[in-house]
Amino acid sequence: MLKFGTDGVRGVANADLTPELALALGRAAARVLGGDRFAIGRDTRRSGPMLEAALCAGLVSEGADVELLGVAPTPEVAWWSVTAGAPAAVVSASHNPFADNGIKLFAAGGRKLADDVEERLEVELQRLLGDDARNRPPDAPTGAGVGAVRAVSASAHAGYRAAVSATLGGRDLAGLRAVVDCAHGSASVVAPGVLSDLGVEVEVIHAEPDGTNINAGCGSTHPQELARMVAARGADVGVAFDGDADRVLLVDAAGELVDGDHIIAICAIDRHERGALAGDSVVVTVMTNLGFRLAMDKRGIHVVETQVGDRYVLEELESRRLHLGGEQSGHVIFRDLATTGDGLLTALQVLDVMVRSGRSLADLAGEAMTRLPQVLHNVRVAERDPAVAERLAGHIASVEARLGDHGRVLVRPSGTEPLVRVMVEAPTEEEAKAAADELVEAVESLGGA
Repeated sequence: MLKFGTDGVRGVANADLTPELALALGRAAARVLGGDRFAIGRDTRRSGPMLEAALCAGLVSEGADVELLGVAPTPEVAWWSVTAGAPAAVVSASHNPFADNGIKLFAAGGRKLADDVEERLEVELQRLLGDDARNRPPDAPTGAGVGAVRAVSASAHAGYRAAVSATLGGRDLAGLRAVVDCAHGSASVVAPGVLSDLGVEVEVIHAEPDGTNINAGCGSTHPQELARMVAARGADVGVAFDGDADRVLLVDAAGELVDGDHIIAICAIDRHERGALAGDSVVVTVMTNLGFRLAMDKRGIHVVETQVGDRYVLEELESRRLHLGGEQSGHVIFRDLATTGDGLLTALQVLDVMVRSGRSLADLAGEAMTRLPQVLHNVRVAERDPAVAERLAGHIASVEARLGDHGRVLVRPSGTEPLVRVMVEAPTEEEAKAAADELVEAVESLGGA
């Protein structure tokens, strides 16, 4: 059975993540999350309608009414949950290849589920999957008690578009030219229109999903073509979404990538200078570049560190009453503006800084921070091993001792895939590569895929 990772359940559709499992998860969600109303959104994968139908069947079989949002960015589904005050689900595997899919759930109010809630869901899901499907509970809804299903019209996107645009406080982005890469994903139905309505001259690429091309050589996981086009077209900025549009990376006018660390740094400094950075603090994960930490320290901005996963960033933001945090991957949370990472919202915030300051993205990113050389390897293993760092403690300590205070090492299992992520930062690219290669060899010695 699939387990909840850092972002719901995820796996190969119709193999790991089956319709039977999705149906049981729908039933479990209705029981554990409660409420008589849910919404489901999905990205553009071929398997999306199949899993959406199964999840919906599970929910309505427990008496919950379901609103089908169709193809919608994950942050739009979270926004629906906030405005409706009801739970919601997204059928998406985010940046993963198209054959994968996943289901992530929001509690009423647009928040990702707490650990104890996920544990209750897992227990209920296991019980349901162990039941004989023919043995329905004696109090199962029948007749009018069965939930109703309503497909929401395309105009439903208008509320989310208006809410995201309103975060600029009435300002527009006129004068900017942008190339926008929608990754053949759910950003295709929202992002180009919002940017155009705000005055951006937009050229859109990779916005023709066919069910199999999501994230394929495009979007935030493959921004190379976008970078070339921005430079060739003389655009001011490139915007690269992932498949479900909850994260974004940017490209400056010269075609240089501006990742999540730089995006958070730009926005943190801008808010700090305007006296609008709550607690003069930001929340980032252990993957954030050491250069970011040094840059924030120089400006008197406190950095709070969490384990990898936007849910943990959000937990720290909420517990400390802070507003800005995120991940190097481009998953950025503005807690005063949204309840989850939102690629479109994040892009608007950075473009707004460009317009207000009259400065280029390259200038803003260069002044915000200087990245230390970082090498990251994803080592495929036979199965996820939460204790991999402990098993390699001796190797890690040896590398850390050699780098001293001028570098950083991180070895951790992926939260969603059978991978071990090895990250090394060092004063030079050569040192980082050598240390990373040494640790990759150590991981492989434990037994690969």
